Amino acid sequence: MREILNPFTKDADYNCFGCSPKNKNGLKLKFFEDGDYVISSWEPVDYLQGYKNVVHGGIQTTLLDEIASWTVYVKAKTAGVTTNINISFKKTVFINKGAIKLKCKLVEIKRNIAFLSTELFNSDGVLCTKAEIQYYLFKPEIAKSKMLYPGYEFFFNN
Repeated sequence: MREILNPFTKDADYNCFGCSPKNKNGLKLKFFEDGDYVISSWEPVDYLQGYKNVVHGGIQTTLLDEIASWTVYVKAKTAGVTTNINISFKKTVFINKGAIKLKCKLVEIKRNIAFLSTELFNSDGVLCTKAEIQYYLFKPEIAKSKMLYPGYEFFFNN
């Protein structure tokens, strides 16, 4: 397993809700590559609940969409945008039960569409939420010029 660096932090205007360490209200996600997967861990916070003591479904969706984006960065080696999310909420995700785990795998690329499988597990390792996500992939030169994708090599130390 190796840490995925966040090269976007060098941009003074970078304030992503999902992954910026500077966004005081954000999720501040960090990512790791583990074989075919990109993984992350996140500690739920009170102000992101829907029903009492339950992580809001929109936040769960955001968590899975964000890890899918980072999977596109390092597995497809480009940037993209979400075109479809098919999400299944299987079990309740509680705010006060500890860190949750996120997992994503690039399943395949057809033409310029990436198909990704994402999962959210509670602190006991139980699968709670699953999403199949599709991303439109930009050609690398467009990803660099318009989406500020720095290049695959900037996501790792070596």
